[in-house]
Order: sequence, then C-alpha cells, then structure tokens
Amino acid sequence: MKPVDSAPRVTTGRSVVASAPALGAGDREFESPRPDSLGTVPYLEYATTVKSSLETVSPTRVRITVELPPEALRPALDNAFRKIAQQVNVPGFRRGKVPARIIEQRFGRAAVLEEALNEAVPAAYQEAIDELGVKALGQPEIVIDQDLTALGDDDVVEFVAEVDVRPELVLPDYEALPIEVADNDVTDEDVAEQLDELRARFATVTPVERAVADDDLVVVDVAGEVDGEEIAEYTAAGMTFEVGSGKMIPGFDDAVRGASEGDVVEFSHTPEDGDHAGKEIALKVTVKGVRERELPEADDDFAQLASEFDTIDELRDDLRTRLARVKLVEQGIEARDKINEYFLANTEIPVPEGLVDQTVEQHFADGHGDDDHRAEFEDETRESLRSQFLLDALADAVEVQVEQDDLTQWIMQQAPRFQMTPDQFVQALVQADQLSNALGDVRRAKALSVVLEQAAITDASGRAVDLTALDEVDEDLEDADEDMYALADEDELDDDIDTDAVDAEREAAAEAELEAEEDLLAAEAGEAGEPEADDGKRDGDNS
Repeated sequence: MKPVDSAPRVTTGRSVVASAPALGAGDREFESPRPDSLGTVPYLEYATTVKSSLETVSPTRVRITVELPPEALRPALDNAFRKIAQQVNVPGFRRGKVPARIIEQRFGRAAVLEEALNEAVPAAYQEAIDELGVKALGQPEIVIDQDLTALGDDDVVEFVAEVDVRPELVLPDYEALPIEVADNDVTDEDVAEQLDELRARFATVTPVERAVADDDLVVVDVAGEVDGEEIAEYTAAGMTFEVGSGKMIPGFDDAVRGASEGDVVEFSHTPEDGDHAGKEIALKVTVKGVRERELPEADDDFAQLASEFDTIDELRDDLRTRLARVKLVEQGIEARDKINEYFLANTEIPVPEGLVDQTVEQHFADGHGDDDHRAEFEDETRESLRSQFLLDALADAVEVQVEQDDLTQWIMQQAPRFQMTPDQFVQALVQADQLSNALGDVRRAKALSVVLEQAAITDASGRAVDLTALDEVDEDLEDADEDMYALADEDELDDDIDTDAVDAEREAAAEAELEAEEDLLAAEAGEAGEPEADDGKRDGDNS
C-alpha cells in the first residue's frame, strides 16, 4: 500500500464524509481491477469490539452501520492530543508539552475529535467488515452524521460506510459439460512447414544486388518522428528482419519490398496503444543491405546436423509427434476458453459501477487518452471484473485450495516470461504488492481446470479428446502449456511489475542468447564440413 499523502479533515457539523484517504487508501493506484488487492485498510492494535450491522443496497454494494464505543476512541484521542501538541505554539508551554485541557480550550474539542476519528474509523471499519464477512472492494464512503461539538467523553460515535462488494453468483450446471474443439490431425503440410522452419535456422545468407523480395533478410536503419521530434522506440540502426514474415509493424514489409540497397523509403504508422497511441508516426527506412537466404537440402545429412536422428524420415516422424502434442495443447486451450465463454454467457454477473469508476479515474489521472480510449478501458475493466467474479465463484463452488506446489509451479512458468529467475520474480511480485493477485490467479486457474477435467470434450470429427495426455508434454512445450494454466488476466499483473526494466533485461538476454546460438550452429556446421556460399554468413550474422 502506498503512503497516504493527506488525510481528510473531519470538520465540525452535522454531516461528515470521509473518503478513501481517511481509510489509509490515499493515492492507491488501481491500474488493473484486481479485487484481490482492493479495499484493505490499516488495522489499529488497540481497536476493541465494535457493534455493527449490515444492509444490502444492491447486489454489488452494502451499507455498514458501526458504533464506535468510547474505549475504542480513547487511544485515538490521546494520539490526537499528542499530535496537535507537537504542531502548535502556546505561550507558557514547550512544544509537545501542552496539556490536553489547554488544547481543547484553545482549539475546540471538535478539532481534536476530527483528528482522532481519522485514525479510529479505519480500524473500526476493518473490524466490522471482518466480523460481518464482507468481501469489500475498492474505497468505502464513510459518513458520520453527528454534531462533534456536542459529543461527550462517554458518547458513542456512529458512522455509516458504503462499499462495493463481490456479487453472489448462481452458476449454471457444469458437470460433464459437452465441449467441441477443432481436430488435431497433423498433415504432411504441417510437418513440411516445421521442417522448413528448422532448415531456416541452418540457412546460409548471401549478399545480393537486386530489389528486396519476400523471404530476403534486409538490413535497415529506421528513424521515427512525431511532429519533427525523433521517437526512440521507433528508431534503430543496423536492424535485420525477414521480409514477409509479418513480424514488423503494419506497412513495413510493403515499404521495403522492391527497394534496393541505398534506397530510402518512407511510410507512416499510427499505433493503437502505448505512449503514442493515436499519433501518426513518420518513418524513414534506409536499406543498408539485401541478403538472400538459401536453405540446406532436407536429407539425411541435414537430419544428422540438426537433430539426434540419422535419417530425415526419423526427423519428420519426431516433428509429427511434437506437432500432435502442440495441437493437443491448443485443444486444451480452446476447451478452456469455451468453458469460460459458457459460464460468462449463462451467468448473471453484476459489476460494481463504483469500482469501475474508481479504476477508470485512477488510470486516467495523469490526463492521457481520449474519450474513445477511456470508453475502451472502461469496457475492458468491466469485462475483467466479470471474469474474475465468475472464476472466484467457481473456485468457491469446487472448493479449490491453493497449495505451495501450485504457487511454485505458477512461478516457475511465469518467471521466464520476464527473463527472471524464480527468486527474482517472487521478489518483483512482493515489491509490486502483487503476491495476493498471483494467488488469486492460481486459484482461478485450478477452478477452471477442475471443470475442464469433468467436461465431455470431443473434436469436430466426434472423437473423444483426452487432455490428461497434457501431463506428458515435453519441456519444450511448456510455453504453450503455460497458457493453459494461467487463464485469467495476466496482462494486468504485468502492468504492476516494472516492465520497462524487465523488457530491457529481456531484450539484452534475447540478443545474447541468439548470438550464442548462432555461434554454436556455425561451429556445428563447420565441424560437419558444411560448405559455405561465397561471402555467405549464417542466418542472423548480419553485422
């Protein structure tokens, strides 16, 4: 929780509204609508039992009436007197040594009570929602409707807190849910495509003096500008990419296709998100070199070079087996998504609009974005909350418990996404105050997995699909299997981690890994006596 910048003043009068800072929320950020981490407040050690009652205002909002007895308020009053004594100058007394009766005489009892209530109310509120079992979300609104000037030492302070809560959901029947997924047949074309990708890793590249065509490797310098100002994210020197791969921003392939070495081409791009969303970026691309790639023959020699197999047929069989496993993972992901869609379509899930408003206002507090962006984010927030409420209710229904092994597995799967070790990833979660969110994601994933295991899954051809085979998926397929496990809105968790630093580390690590891999491939090729084309270089050696 972030430190509180300022606390609301409890002014003398009949009606006092204490907003989030009074409850320790302060400048809390709601970058993503994650109920796991919302609505917590400090709990004072000296808080005593309070009387409270609960009233339902709507399916997503409750009203809590709390009576704060004198014995619970007294420690906060003592603190208020001490705090005020440290801040004021009273003739005849040293700072911090002004008696309570003098402070009350000079500044009024109401001022002292206002200070004390800002400290005591959060503890009483927390105790009340704990006792009542309220699953509070977001920032509560606190109203004290008493005349503080008339409040005596033995009087009870009563306040009313309204807060958003998780809705109670009625889930549809989900036992033996029939789900149809796509066929997972592996075709000869699929195997050939995989084999070509493997051959491309061992390709030789040769500089050519001709216009750029698809599949060429092109070296370019890129400069991006907005209103004449250079944009670092869209500027690079000596960048190499494969034309026609579709990995560049829209328009890039079309701009360089047909150009020759030394040519300068220009085009524009308007990103849909990021810091420059909605702005037209002018890009100037200088073609520094064109290289043609030649793939090795798909024969037994290549199989021995690129794998542990002696023949190309054995390599093709292995690729077919691996593709079948990948397609099984894809079937599992499709089944999971369809189950999620089934629940969303057949469950009434009210969303607390107060929480949506808080989330949206916090996200756009810096003034960025336009009305369309705001509306889009609001819709995404509402759908994200619906999904989380649904999966939480499902987890309750199937009585899911998160074990240490579950969390460990999740951490092991997620850490590589950020180019972190598991220990580093855990530290990042703790520092970002996102560990409770991680536990929530794991719990939701397990809940959906339980339903997935019970579902009657068939493919488009009517054949039964056995997803238990996923347990035997090789480590090289764990990246795909990870998507099976981490079902919920992981991008929201990404937002709360220092992704700028992570992305920089990831990029550096990826470059180092690529260079090491290329060196290894080149060495292996040299040992195998593979002929090199004149002036040719290994794929990726584009300096």
